[in-house]
Amino acid sequence: MADRVTVIGWDGSPLTTAARAALGAATLVAGAAHHLALPEVPPAAERIRLGSVDLAARRIAGHRGTAVVLADGDPGFFGVVRTLRAPDFGLEVEVVPAVSSVAAAFARAGMPWDDAHVVVAHRRTLRRAVNVCRAHTKVAVLTSPGAGPAELGLLLEGVHRTFVICEELGTEREQVSVVTSDKAADHTWRDPNVVIVLGGPVSASHGGGWIAGRDPAAGPRGWTLPPEAYDGPLGEGETDLLRATQLARLGPRVGDLVWDIGCGSGAFATEAARAGAAVIAVDRDLLACGRTDAAARRHGVQLQIVHGTAPHVLERLPEPDVVRVAGGGAAVVSAVADRRPQRIVTHAANRDAAEVIGRDLTEHGYHVECALLQSVELDTRAWTETERSVAFLLTGELLRREAPR
Repeated sequence: MADRVTVIGWDGSPLTTAARAALGAATLVAGAAHHLALPEVPPAAERIRLGSVDLAARRIAGHRGTAVVLADGDPGFFGVVRTLRAPDFGLEVEVVPAVSSVAAAFARAGMPWDDAHVVVAHRRTLRRAVNVCRAHTKVAVLTSPGAGPAELGLLLEGVHRTFVICEELGTEREQVSVVTSDKAADHTWRDPNVVIVLGGPVSASHGGGWIAGRDPAAGPRGWTLPPEAYDGPLGEGETDLLRATQLARLGPRVGDLVWDIGCGSGAFATEAARAGAAVIAVDRDLLACGRTDAAARRHGVQLQIVHGTAPHVLERLPEPDVVRVAGGGAAVVSAVADRRPQRIVTHAANRDAAEVIGRDLTEHGYHVECALLQSVELDTRAWTETERSVAFLLTGELLRREAPR
């Protein structure tokens, strides 16, 4: 095992005295090509080009001598320190930090970033990173080859965002560009780069916030909100109990894409978005689309609203993680199941309709549960019944584990 391992963050600034001393004593240096070309790297030191950090960590663990790892930005922020310290390698490291590339990017843009989400995009996580960009107004994306600004722009089709693209921060070739998301694919971008993705109203809170990213305490309490929060009466399939149960069964979360088919007033779509998920709300009724848009604006969430009739309109939508089907019946549920989301919830007015949907979900490889939900609202002044609602709630969970998307 290496006698000493020092991780040096590099942000383009001259190396500190501590960094120069560690590098001068190194018998092994690992880093990217531009790191290994630094004049401070000892000529006699073994050099490892960082590709797979795991492979480099194994080489370092087996090295007898003094090792230095050079990394862009702050190596403790989505960086190599986590891998080097993993139990698989047992390396104790000293860290010489630097300004993170995210902090540098927001500084170049002249913007605060305590209210931003930060995500890492590579081929395996690109889709989830895009979903965060769909759902939130300010996101910093640490990109990688094959998962950069062009790919982000292509996957955000139908959603307008502004990209602040910061290329090769800290180098002589540093460049900051501002483009709309639909234009990002028209250009070849240099690695490494950070993309700040902006959409919707972005304003600094007076006095600053208290937690990084989206404030989970923003807005009223509760998974579901009362009907008056949606400027008008809700439909038969939008009762508080039904919506709360649907949310509990689907469990929308940050990084997910939710389809809400038959969005009606926009109540469920808004509440799924309040949980941090990206939401595409679909309805064939233009008035319903308008109500959904108004609800999203009122409650400060980001929704993509698609006017069209399911199942045909679903063909051009990106792959969902979870889906609520509030309209269209068995034919729409079957079309949704063909797209293989992890979970599907829907409801039926009677047992016969529930059985048809349940059998179809089972044939598609879903484990099906059905519950009869009955809610009775009471006027607490006289404790008399004011409204009664009955629905068969169906939940389908994909049995076979799908490959990550």
